Amino acid sequence: MTPAAALQRHADLADLIRRHDHAYYIEARPVLSDVEYDRLYRELLNLESAHPDLRTDDSPSQRVGGAPLPGFQQVLHAVPMMSLDNTYSAEEVRAFLLRAQKPLGETPLTWTIEPKIDGIAISLRFEHGRFVLGATRGDGTHGDDITANLRTLRNLPLRLTPPTGKETPELLEVRGEVYMPLAAFRKLNEERVSAGEETFANPRNATAGSLKQLDPKGVARRPLHVVVYGLGEVRASDAPRSQQELIAWFRSLGLPTPERLWTAANPEEVLAAIAELDAVRRGFAYETDGAVVKLDAIALRERLGSTSKAPRWAMAYKYAPEQAETVLRGITIQVGRTGALTPVAELEPVFLSGSTVSRATLHNEDELRRKDIRVGDRVVIEKAGEVIPAVVRVVLERRNGSETQFEFPRACPECSTPASREKTADGEGVVWRCPNPDCPAQIRGRLEHWCARGAMDIEGGGEVMVQQLVKADLVRDIADLYPLKAEPVAALDRMGEKSAANFIAGIEASRTRDLWRLLFGVGILHVGVGTAKALARHFPTLDAIMAATAEELTQSEDVGDVIATSLHGWFRDERNLLRIERLRAAGLNFSSSLYRLPTDTPAGPFAGKIFVLTGTLPTLKREEAAARIEAMGGKVSSSVSKKTDFVLAGEEAGSKLEKARALGLRILDEAAFLELAGAAAPTPTVPATPDP
Repeated sequence: MTPAAALQRHADLADLIRRHDHAYYIEARPVLSDVEYDRLYRELLNLESAHPDLRTDDSPSQRVGGAPLPGFQQVLHAVPMMSLDNTYSAEEVRAFLLRAQKPLGETPLTWTIEPKIDGIAISLRFEHGRFVLGATRGDGTHGDDITANLRTLRNLPLRLTPPTGKETPELLEVRGEVYMPLAAFRKLNEERVSAGEETFANPRNATAGSLKQLDPKGVARRPLHVVVYGLGEVRASDAPRSQQELIAWFRSLGLPTPERLWTAANPEEVLAAIAELDAVRRGFAYETDGAVVKLDAIALRERLGSTSKAPRWAMAYKYAPEQAETVLRGITIQVGRTGALTPVAELEPVFLSGSTVSRATLHNEDELRRKDIRVGDRVVIEKAGEVIPAVVRVVLERRNGSETQFEFPRACPECSTPASREKTADGEGVVWRCPNPDCPAQIRGRLEHWCARGAMDIEGGGEVMVQQLVKADLVRDIADLYPLKAEPVAALDRMGEKSAANFIAGIEASRTRDLWRLLFGVGILHVGVGTAKALARHFPTLDAIMAATAEELTQSEDVGDVIATSLHGWFRDERNLLRIERLRAAGLNFSSSLYRLPTDTPAGPFAGKIFVLTGTLPTLKREEAAARIEAMGGKVSSSVSKKTDFVLAGEEAGSKLEKARALGLRILDEAAFLELAGAAAPTPTVPATPDP
């Protein structure tokens, strides 16, 4: 075959396969038999094998996956991926609709209601019609580049196909959800049982586990699908003006969209649509956990704006979790990485929300006493957020006198060290804690936390691996990971050379992780991801944080006295200092890429002042007010503290306003704020479409 003939045949085959993929995976109306489809696909692969230059990123051959990835790169979202406020209450839905109507006056509003699919939020970027980038939500600003994995999804077009006569968008970034159909999930778990592997708890976990694989070929073997419902960045002459038009536009381009979309003109119709969706959603091929309510008109969305986290023009209604009744056979105690003793209910297995549940959290001793939970009780359980099983209540009328109260242990069940009783960070409860840092359970917990994706992201460093490493006395501290060699790891049970090599490679890769990951990974009490990032923005190096006083630490955003005291104390413990020096010797990165050198504070009425915004302002969007404050040298914080200089309060201001009054802070309404700022006309911004 001549090069010209090969080029033409490849183009014909690729186009034919794309059309059949769309008919099969999106329209669910296949027109070819599997045998005929496979024949076309094999011809395409053979053609690309003979002419490698024909293999492009948008070729159907890319569905099989390419070479393993060295790791996921972080990418910046062109438009932040916001989340949605949610509720389980019909009255809160009504209140949300009324809040949206109020600033829009008598303007008639149309609302759309669509299924909230229980999957993993993603962003898909198309340039001149070709799929070029796919990313996870991440922290909303940055996500993981999972383009290679997303290319393997059969119902995701790698090239947009606008109708005849319509233009291909110059740039189109869409927001959606990756999910695993229920039938495919059940089949996958059956295959894992046959292979002696641990099953996935639910389809969402299976989806998340699939997308984080570094081998796209492995992802290609997982039956993942995608659905799109929102817009990020876009450059197109025919961009839609409403959600209804948006969904229709997506479909016209060949993108998979929600199978049902309801419209409503008032609260009663919105609630009726939510109820109708609840009645039919169990017949869908995928799991849903709610309904998403959106203002239809995009221009009106822009007028409503958003808070720092969520839009004011959309919200999610969450359906009440399914419940089941079963017998509480016993109560065991789990010991976490911080030494916290957590009671766990051992249950008569019961099927609930798509999986069999045999264990559920009981939170703490106070929870046991408050609910009067006893061994032998019949209890009602549910999945919190349809994921984490929890005991809701005891069925008191079913007691027969044989039930026994559980005596909460006063010593650690792992190491027998006497436990201490402490208040929780919020002061609302108490926790029993094992104070022994050498407790085997704490050692395992610290190692699992260090290896976790949200911390140092060490591939293969899960619960089973950690248990084996500790049992074999290969590792007792996070710093022990770095001298590890592949040979002793490969000798562990059910561990081969390839798995060991991947684990060691993951450890090596973690040496260059950013400072905030290390700060979170070492497991300092009360220091979560957000706090770790705030510290990394304020301090350039770990040494600078270690040298800071507790008062200096509180100068970081969202670091209060409790967190500062915990941090300051942790870095003065000799064991922790030794751990840090061992990590330094292992070559770990102690510098922050988030840190920015302080710049001269702009002159103006707000120079050096800290503002907190709360409630709905009469004319200004919250982001507009924040932009003015920052432009005049001020800073906007999310929480009220004694460091706050001003609280800018609008209607429906809540606890932040009450706290400000209690602290005697200066409170401004919009008029006073504009007078202080030297009012300027607000500049409207276009909000991003949020992700359920």
